[in-house]
Amino acid sequence: MRATFKRTYSRAIINKITDFPMSHIRFKVLAALCIGAALLTACGQKSGDTAASGDTIKIGEFASLTGKEAAFGQSSHKGTVLAIEELNATGGILGKKIDFIFEDNRSTPGESATIAKKLITRDKVVAILGEVASGRSLEAAPIAQSNKIPMISPSSTNPKVTETGDYIFRVCFIDPFQGKLLAEFAKRTLKAQKVAIFSDVAAPYSIGLAQFFRDTFSATGQIVSEQKYTGGDKDFKAQLTVIKNTKPDAIFVPGYYTDAGLIVAQARQLGINVPLFGGDGWEAPELLQIAGKALEGTYYSTHFSAESTEPGATKFVAAYQAKYGEKPDAMAALGYDSAMVLADAIKRAGSTEGPKLREALAATKDFPGATGATTLDARRDATKPAVIITVKDGKFEYVETIAP
Repeated sequence: MRATFKRTYSRAIINKITDFPMSHIRFKVLAALCIGAALLTACGQKSGDTAASGDTIKIGEFASLTGKEAAFGQSSHKGTVLAIEELNATGGILGKKIDFIFEDNRSTPGESATIAKKLITRDKVVAILGEVASGRSLEAAPIAQSNKIPMISPSSTNPKVTETGDYIFRVCFIDPFQGKLLAEFAKRTLKAQKVAIFSDVAAPYSIGLAQFFRDTFSATGQIVSEQKYTGGDKDFKAQLTVIKNTKPDAIFVPGYYTDAGLIVAQARQLGINVPLFGGDGWEAPELLQIAGKALEGTYYSTHFSAESTEPGATKFVAAYQAKYGEKPDAMAALGYDSAMVLADAIKRAGSTEGPKLREALAATKDFPGATGATTLDARRDATKPAVIITVKDGKFEYVETIAP
């Protein structure tokens, strides 16, 4: 595999952020001079030159491998890498091995657009995988669309992502479904009649999920307070104090794990003991590291549970554990599925040409993956069930599966 980064990293740092051995990263070394026919032949046989000879299929990925949402990007990336390795081990696609080119956007606004341009114009990828965060997918999507290069987001749930155009796809459920199921969960399971919403004013994911939750819950329940923060803030006590004074039965926090963990911890410090809950943005092992015991009795919705007994899930979990020595989370499973859905579409298209590949992706139906069967609808979104997770005794625990 070839890794291309916007910044230059030492070998030790790259090992840390990608969390897999350096033997998986291919660096091309160009010979300055090949003299004689024999030497020219030898140069042409180097594995690093296969992409130039047309013996590979180039697939790109952009992910948050470093920065404040690195847990998302690293998990998704690990799942994608596992899929690429499995595909290459069985002969690749259409008789060609996959040349996997990935870039780190460092969880930084604006970087994903730059990466998408590079992957398309310089690296000549046939498709792009990414991103987890909806805001960063929205940066890259217009570029993929204008160049007619299919892009598949593993887990961006904001509806606007695929609304960008007909070359943009996703393999996860979307926030209208997630917001509704969380509103119903709050009423049914948490017995909440009054809820406060604490959302990130700068994140499209948080804004959208808050809206869809509000639309459903307010029909029969009461939103007693709506407070805002900006992702990356460290002190939430002023807003939480306002929320506490409204006496909610529960607090909905549709944000990312980096902020949600601090919010939960500070809420408990202020004596707020009602349940806090959120969406798939909470999905990260680091959530426990940030909030610790304060997370007991909190809940979040997500796309996958490693406890699933479905054949596709158990096979994926076993392979992931064998490679990485840990259980996968939902982002890893969706990263895996995004690569496998793309590979299936290339096989059915019999081509990597943009329009043909787009048509094959749009026709994806009942593709068996780690997160269940993937069928893409007319809006290029996947219709899938959601999983509710709670924290009990310092561990993530499966609660239930909610069908669309």
